[in-house]
Amino acid sequence: MRILAALSLLLLSACDIGADNVSNAPIVSPILTTEDARDPQSFAQPQTARVTHVDLDLDLDFDAQSVSGTAMIDVIAKEGVDTIILDDDGYQVESITDGEGRPLEYEVGEVTEGKGAPLTITMGDAREITIAYTAEDAGALQWLTPEQTAGGKHPYLLSQGQATLNRTWIPTQDSPGIRQTWSARITAPADLTVVMSGLSADEPEALEDGRRAFTFEMDKPVAPYLIAIAAGDIVFEELGPRSGVWTEPVMLEKAVAELADTEAMIDAAEKLYGEYRWGRYDMIVLPPSFPYGGMENPVMTFLTPTFIAGDKSLTGLIAHELAHSWSGNLVTNANWTDSWLNEGVTSYFENRIVEEIYGTKRAQQEVALDFAAIEEALAEVGAGAPGTALHQPIGTDSAGSAIIYNKGAAFLRTMESIVGRERFDEWLKQWFDNHAFQPATSALLLADLNENLVKGDAELAKKLKLEEWIYQPGLPDNIVLPDPAAFAEVDAAAATFAESRSVDEQAWSKWTSAERQRFLTKAPRVLSETDLAALDGQLKLSSSGNNEELFLWLELAMENRFDAAVPTAEKFLSQVGRTKFVAPLFKALMGQGDWGQAIARRTYEKNRASYHSLTQASVDNLVKPKA
Repeated sequence: MRILAALSLLLLSACDIGADNVSNAPIVSPILTTEDARDPQSFAQPQTARVTHVDLDLDLDFDAQSVSGTAMIDVIAKEGVDTIILDDDGYQVESITDGEGRPLEYEVGEVTEGKGAPLTITMGDAREITIAYTAEDAGALQWLTPEQTAGGKHPYLLSQGQATLNRTWIPTQDSPGIRQTWSARITAPADLTVVMSGLSADEPEALEDGRRAFTFEMDKPVAPYLIAIAAGDIVFEELGPRSGVWTEPVMLEKAVAELADTEAMIDAAEKLYGEYRWGRYDMIVLPPSFPYGGMENPVMTFLTPTFIAGDKSLTGLIAHELAHSWSGNLVTNANWTDSWLNEGVTSYFENRIVEEIYGTKRAQQEVALDFAAIEEALAEVGAGAPGTALHQPIGTDSAGSAIIYNKGAAFLRTMESIVGRERFDEWLKQWFDNHAFQPATSALLLADLNENLVKGDAELAKKLKLEEWIYQPGLPDNIVLPDPAAFAEVDAAAATFAESRSVDEQAWSKWTSAERQRFLTKAPRVLSETDLAALDGQLKLSSSGNNEELFLWLELAMENRFDAAVPTAEKFLSQVGRTKFVAPLFKALMGQGDWGQAIARRTYEKNRASYHSLTQASVDNLVKPKA
C-alpha cells in the first residue's frame, strides 16, 4: 500500500512494532491512524495493541442457547505496552491466561448502551492470550426451534455480526479497521452440521459424547464482523468448480435452481476487476428469520430464502454479495461513517455483473429503481440533510440505504460516464489490487482518485466534482440520470391506471420483476377498497411468489386499510424476518390509527420472538405499547 503524503497517513503494522511479535497471521493488515479512521463504536486502541488472529474452540449448546469455550488471541503491541482492550457486549469471562497458562488480570469496564464495555487485559509481555468464556443471549446469535425451520425436525443456529454484534459472542477488537485472521473448532450435536465463513480445515470428527467437531480456517485478515456461523440440518450441493450451496434438504432443489448462474457471475466479476481471492464462493440459504437479504461473509454468503422467486428475477442479490468479495471484504471501510465504501461501490459492481449476465435492459431498469429510491429518500429528509452525504461524520443521522447504497453507486456510475468505462475500470481494479486486505476511508479513496484517475487534470477534476459527491449532501448536478426509456411502457401503464383504474393483465404477465416493482411504486398511494380488490383480482398480487412484489403490494394495501389483504400480511409477517420487509409493513400499519395499530400489535406480539435481534430493534421503536 502506498503511503499518501497528502493524508499524512500513519500505519501500525508488524514492521512498526516488531515482526517478532507476529506468530500465526500470514498477513498483518495496517491500522489507519488518521482521525477519520478512528472507530467510535469500539473501545479498542489498536494504535498501541491490536489483535491479529483469533482461534475459537467452542461448544454449541442448543438447550441453553449458549456457546462456551475459549478464544485464543494473538497480539502485537508497541514496545512497553502491557495492556490490550477488547470489546465485550455481554459474554461472561471465566478466566484469562497467557500462553503458559498463567492467570492474567483483567477488568470489564462500564457498559455503554449500544456499544458494550471495554475488556482491559493486563498482559505484560504476553502476546498470546486465552479467554475462557460463555455467551448467552448473544445479540449476534439466533437460536431457532425445529418449528421455525423448513424441515421442522431439528434446531438451527445462525449469526449476524454486522455492524457491532460479534462482540456479543467473540472476545476480540470488534472494529472493521482491525482486520484479523481466524480459525475455529466448533462442536455440535452429531445430527447437525456446522458451517462458518472460513474454509473447512478437516472432515468433521465424531466425538464420544454424541457430538461432532468441525474445524475452519480463514488465513486472510478480515474485518471481525465477517466471522459468521450457522448450524442445523443442512446439506450441500455443488454449483460449479468453486461454488456451491448449503441449505435445509427440503429447500435444496429450489435453491440450486435459483443459484444456477453463480459460477458465471464469478467469471464475470473476475473479468471486470480481477482475481477472486477467497478460494471458494459458497452460499447458505437460511431460514426466513434471517434479518438481511444477504450477508457477504467470506467464502460463505448468508442468504434469505425470500430471494427465491423461481425465475432468477431477484438474483441481483447474489451479484451484490459476490461483489462484496472485492468491495467490503477485500477493501473495507475503516469505520461505519464510510460504509458507502462497502455498499455503494458494491452496488455499482453488482449492476455491472447483472449487465454481463442478464443484459443491458435489466441492468438499466435496476439503475432506474435505485435512482427512484434516492429521490424518495431526498424528498423525505430534504436534499440538504447532512445524512444524505456519502461520508457521514460521527453523530450524523443517516438518510438510509438509498444514500449509502444507491447514491454511492450513482457516484461511481457518474465517474464512469465522464472518464469512459475502460479508464474507470482500470482505476477501480487498481484500487482493489493496491488496497487488498486493508481498511480504507473516504479521504483515502479521494486521494487515490486524484492520484490515479484525475492525475493533475484540473478540467477533469472540475467535471467529476469528487469532494462534492463524497462530503456534501444531496445530488451534484453532474449526476448521470437513468435511461428515461428503461420503464417507458410501465410508467405509461401506471399513468393509465391512475386515471382509469385499469391495468393490462397480459402486459403484466410479460413484465420483468423490476417492471412490476416499478408499477407498484408508481401506482397512486390512495386507492379505494374497490380499486384494491380489482387490482389484486386482476394481477393475483396476494399470491405472488416474488417477495419483493408481494411486499410492495402489502405495503400499499395496508396504507389503504384493505381488510381483504390483512390475512396475507399477517402470514407474511409470521414467515419472513427480513428487516427490509418487516419494519416498513409495521410502520405502514402503525400509521393507520386504531385499525392498523391493533393489527400491528397483535401480529408483533405473536411473532417478535421469531425475529432476529436486529429486526426486533427496528420494530420495537415502531410498535410502541398503547398508552
